[in-house]
Amino acid sequence: SMPSEMLMKIFSYLDAESLLSIGCMNKRFYDLASDNGIWLKIYSMCFHPKRTRWKMKSRQTGTISSGCAALCDRKPGYWKKKYIFKQIAAVKTKVMRLVKPVDPCSGLPYKNKEAMKVSGLSWIIVLKDKNSKERVMEKANLSFNHTSVTILWYSTDLPCLDVLSTLKLYGVMPLLPDRSGAPSKNGPRLRSLIAEYHLANLTESSVVIGADKLVQLFSLNPELSVGLWKEKNEIAFVMASLHYYQLFERSTLGSATVQYALPPNKRELDDVDPEYGLHDYLLHVDMHGRSCDYLCGVFRGRFCREGDVANGYLRLTVVSLEDETKHVPLPGTLSLSWETDVFKGNIEDCYVMDVTFLNETGYPLWHFSTPVRMELSSKASCLYDYRGPIYTTDCADAEKGKVSVELMWLETTKEYIIVSLVLYLSTKKINDWYGTNY
Repeated sequence: SMPSEMLMKIFSYLDAESLLSIGCMNKRFYDLASDNGIWLKIYSMCFHPKRTRWKMKSRQTGTISSGCAALCDRKPGYWKKKYIFKQIAAVKTKVMRLVKPVDPCSGLPYKNKEAMKVSGLSWIIVLKDKNSKERVMEKANLSFNHTSVTILWYSTDLPCLDVLSTLKLYGVMPLLPDRSGAPSKNGPRLRSLIAEYHLANLTESSVVIGADKLVQLFSLNPELSVGLWKEKNEIAFVMASLHYYQLFERSTLGSATVQYALPPNKRELDDVDPEYGLHDYLLHVDMHGRSCDYLCGVFRGRFCREGDVANGYLRLTVVSLEDETKHVPLPGTLSLSWETDVFKGNIEDCYVMDVTFLNETGYPLWHFSTPVRMELSSKASCLYDYRGPIYTTDCADAEKGKVSVELMWLETTKEYIIVSLVLYLSTKKINDWYGTNY
């Protein structure tokens, strides 16, 4: 029942974030809180050059008065949208400055942590039940590694798996930057859908990565895994592992309903004799247990010849069983740590693998971060220097390729040795990239 003139007077004292929040109350508040006169004043105070105090007031008054003459020519909400777009552009400019410097070892930006802090970027999961009721989980533990970030969500009152239908993973960024640098949890935010998963028949349709005495870990997708209590078959935690490359694009440029679509690859020409095949490639491999690192290895000068092509894949051998000088030791046992509000644990023979494969120009042809498991192989050791059981790890991507790792366990030294590491790149992917015909 309050007159619009009085509400407009009250709204004129609010800041941009409060105006956006109060505009969500109802249609009337939305229209009043989008008033061009209020937003032109906010825009002028924020984006005009800094001057002395009396000059600033004079300039603002002149700007607003001249702007008011043209307010009737602007659509409702024009200055609000212009203010928001300019704020978002300013944040993206700061982020791009941070992610531009590249680590010569990994070929990836090395200031990702600082960029996330500046942008206020975070991740949430939304659990939707069969009655379309949604449960948003924001509290998460972050573990930063060399080329990825691992995110863990858990709570003591998670919904029962039987009543859930879908799980969505979002990147979330504040619509307006906070001057203090701290992300605002109550202010308006942008959601970018990264992935959506259907939870029906989870235990039957998903891959079991590993288990300990309390939980089983299922892979819904290379990026996302769900831990279930063994006895109750209920969700204990949700874990996502996101590679740094294209992390900001996927987490900020999508919409709340549509995932961000990667741009098509720009073809590059290879002027080297095709008999020589792929050459001067770099492979960066990380193995970690979410909070502890087992391996951070860089392998340069990788290549394959035309004779290494078979069954739709190009084979690149990084570590060979025959060349013992290139074998890589991994001290200790490999496991993936997890935690909840009450319990903690380690899933043995399981770890997170981060792979970044860069071409001769330094552009990542293939990158992923995913939990993997080790399986005992029936193959006997043919090495004379050390003997022990052999474990294999295989990770496949239907579109780009697969990675095969063989590890040998040495009981005497209590360590694993990587005796074989082979990449299989999809010929279709390579042909699309270079316009060749392998």
